Amino acid sequence: MNILIELVHPAHFYYYRDTISNLKRNGHNVIVAIITKDLLENVVQQSDLDYVNICPISHKKWGKIGVAYDMLVRDFRMLKLAIRHRIDLITGSTIETTHIGWLTRKPNINIGEDDAHIVPMYIKSIAPFVDIRITPYSCNNGIIENKSVHFPGFWKLAYLHPNVFSPEIGLLAKYKIDHLKPYFLIRFAKLNAHHDKGVKGISTEVAQQIIDILSPHGQIFITSERELEPQFEQYRLHINPLDMHHVMAFASLYIGDSQTMAAESGVLGVPFVRFNDFVGRIGYLRELEDKYELGYGIHATPLEADSPIRRADGCVQPSGVEALYKRVEQLVTMDAEKRRVLYQQRRMKMLSEKIDCAKFLTWFIENYPRSAKEVKGKSTDDEFWLQFK
Repeated sequence: MNILIELVHPAHFYYYRDTISNLKRNGHNVIVAIITKDLLENVVQQSDLDYVNICPISHKKWGKIGVAYDMLVRDFRMLKLAIRHRIDLITGSTIETTHIGWLTRKPNINIGEDDAHIVPMYIKSIAPFVDIRITPYSCNNGIIENKSVHFPGFWKLAYLHPNVFSPEIGLLAKYKIDHLKPYFLIRFAKLNAHHDKGVKGISTEVAQQIIDILSPHGQIFITSERELEPQFEQYRLHINPLDMHHVMAFASLYIGDSQTMAAESGVLGVPFVRFNDFVGRIGYLRELEDKYELGYGIHATPLEADSPIRRADGCVQPSGVEALYKRVEQLVTMDAEKRRVLYQQRRMKMLSEKIDCAKFLTWFIENYPRSAKEVKGKSTDDEFWLQFK
């Protein structure tokens, strides 16, 4: 089978990395298309993955006109790839994969994890064209729920499940990290995507207070999508992005306003504290925080007692900087070994109820559309899922 996969964000590379390897090993011809976005091309090149860059220059600086122009360029070049390689199936997390599937009358499989109310424009854009959308059980797909299938897992387990990832402690020395001493990771996100409008995260003042709390307890390392203030440069972690998950796996604590790295920390059994205005609104993160207690979400904007943003237990979501500082203080002053054991136990409970998502996605693609019919209506504890453990 000839399969076209589009990657437009570094996270998408990880979601599909092991599935691509599985599909190639099983004899399929896989064409990978990417765009220039953050570190995406860098990680793809380092992984020795053959690819085509269909949008090497972004025109986003032109505003809405630039975004529309780039989409037309990607549509056109994806269509050319689909025709040239006689594609049988198209998959990705983008609007254009649904367009090209519809235009060529070839199956298109969309994957994602953001709820419809978080990305309403995106969901409306793919609704007329998408064949099937695959998301975790905790994700609500709104108007395309009838075109959706769900699985017991998180897309982070496509690359961080123990079946596919074993952290290497030896890599820490490369970055002068002493694994015998506690260290903490802080992450600053850009929060500049269309769905991030008006969302608050970690300010300079808040970051400094977090550092003051952490400093007596261990080393601090910062990674940042946005420009870093001069006083924080001493903490910057210059790291090969392919090594990031190895460093994360042995950290004592993660704090940030990034959704992705918070969830990655959680599935690795590293306690996380997430501080932004998405807290309480994203299904898969609520599951990690409220059900499995692998991390803590603190809403950046203070909430009133009658706020509809609540935890799974019905209590108002913790909010504001004082709640953030209190939670960080509680975690960092715990006995280090007790903290490690507690969160690894919680991780093992989570893993016992979840699947290897790369194994599942490989099977789903190879057996589509029969696979979609088999998955529809399956409950989270159905024996069907055991084959993907």
